[in-house]
Amino acid sequence: MYVYALVGYLDYETEGYFKKIWKYLSENNITQYGVDKKGMRLHITIADYDKLNVDKFVGELNEFYKNKSKVNIDLNILGTFINTGTLFLAPTLSTQLLDFHKSHHHHFSALNDDAKSFYLPGMWTPHCTIASRLSEDNMVEAFRYCKGNLNKIPGKLNEIALIEIEINLEGIAIEDRVIFSIELQ
Repeated sequence: MYVYALVGYLDYETEGYFKKIWKYLSENNITQYGVDKKGMRLHITIADYDKLNVDKFVGELNEFYKNKSKVNIDLNILGTFINTGTLFLAPTLSTQLLDFHKSHHHHFSALNDDAKSFYLPGMWTPHCTIASRLSEDNMVEAFRYCKGNLNKIPGKLNEIALIEIEINLEGIAIEDRVIFSIELQ
């Protein structure tokens, strides 16, 4: 099964920082997240879609985002989504970031057909995933490592991309493929 997501890719320096985290967690047998899924890049998800007229949407995305500015972010919150085994870093909810997100959903409101989506305005928790599906013991180890080794990470949303995500029978994303991307100004 395939689904779609609109994501904001972060600058390469921030992405490199996360690759070091993922490498450490992998080498210490805590999680393979970040190193085992083909095509995955550090991102903040802006929106998700189950069904999409891709060609039409890509044209509209290109027009909407062609003059949009990069968004400054500060990743300074270490957290977890309860009962998911997901550990993440989240940015401060700046006006710039919230307005960027809100403007997308306002402009593409006709596509907001899933009232339960975690990515709609008022329900959105922007974040960069460090690991997911962690056991309790691995969550503790990953959290301990991050708490002791991470500081605030300034970064930027540099690029917007529409990705197609392959989901296996267990509902786990196994591969991302970029369908369209555009650099922010």
